[in-house]
Amino acid sequence: MSTASANAPLPSSLPAEIAGWYGTLAILGAYALSSFGVLGTDDVAYQVLNLTGALGVAWVCWRKRTWQAFWLEAIWSTIAVVALIRSVLG
Repeated sequence: MSTASANAPLPSSLPAEIAGWYGTLAILGAYALSSFGVLGTDDVAYQVLNLTGALGVAWVCWRKRTWQAFWLEAIWSTIAVVALIRSVLG
């Protein structure tokens, strides 16, 4: 497989597009809820929104081969997993 074809975006996928939009809304929602004092950054719901949001955006970025945004979301989701584990374990 050539480098050009390996970097070509995959065909459009409705589930990935929905996941990407959900992810965008989840991350923005978590940020807004935290900014307005509805959720604290140590709340499980805040971390779940960040984790699922980052995974949704990462999926659509991977399909579209948008590597900078993909890695941002991959790291974002890793941070959310660590924070979630710390929150649950106390």
